[in-house]
Amino acid sequence: MIEPFTVLAESEDLPRWDVPEQLATLYGGAIGLDEPCVVANFVESLDGVVAVPRLPRSHALIGDDSEADRFVLSLVRACADAIVVGSGTLLASPKGTWRVDRPYPPAAEALLELRARRGRSEQPLLAIVSGGGSLDPGHPVLEVGAVVLTAEGAAPRLRRSLPGATEVVAVTEGGSVDLAAALGVLHARGCSVVLTEAGPSTFGSFVASGLVDELFLTVSPLLAGRAETARLGLVEGVELLPQTRVAGRLRSVRTHGSHLFLRYGLR
Repeated sequence: MIEPFTVLAESEDLPRWDVPEQLATLYGGAIGLDEPCVVANFVESLDGVVAVPRLPRSHALIGDDSEADRFVLSLVRACADAIVVGSGTLLASPKGTWRVDRPYPPAAEALLELRARRGRSEQPLLAIVSGGGSLDPGHPVLEVGAVVLTAEGAAPRLRRSLPGATEVVAVTEGGSVDLAAALGVLHARGCSVVLTEAGPSTFGSFVASGLVDELFLTVSPLLAGRAETARLGLVEGVELLPQTRVAGRLRSVRTHGSHLFLRYGLR
């Protein structure tokens, strides 16, 4: 079991839910989220790298395989009604389950108790945003059950190719998925807290559309470096400044060893 986090700062207006004592002790206090909301969780290196394409488990390498970071990931997952990933994240995580208890098993019982206290199912709904082109129909998580949010043009083919446990929902016309419409489908299904664990390109689209309420960001003490190969930053695929100003409002600062845990409000 990890040592408790050190809380350096925390906004007084943060909501605080009824959480099991073990989680509150480790985290340095109760967690809570404003509802409805869309939150994101990332770990980045000290020099701003969040992903190394084609490198298995690059997020774990960037995070220096930190148990504290895995605990926060589990804790935020436990707060979520749905977890959103992109088809690229699915391809990059062939063994991914997106379960609440997977990243930090020592707190599994307390994490599931948190969900039970909030009247939630044992695991969040897994929602995959995909235009249909790069979705791997053989991923094991699709056998367990998920919902694929796609465009009308790709929906018939996906329904034919994906396992019966996975539902395919066309949220928009044409060939691209409107993220606001995708979130609307999840909210209509009672998913009040939506966690995006998609990569930096999908996250960039969420941010550019003004859809993200909060960001949980772990800063690892490692330097990743950059050369000729692409190493991705937090936001990819869109340019914000100077036309679009997106500024975070710092809501919480924690440390655990040399890792820094930041929580920002984004709108």
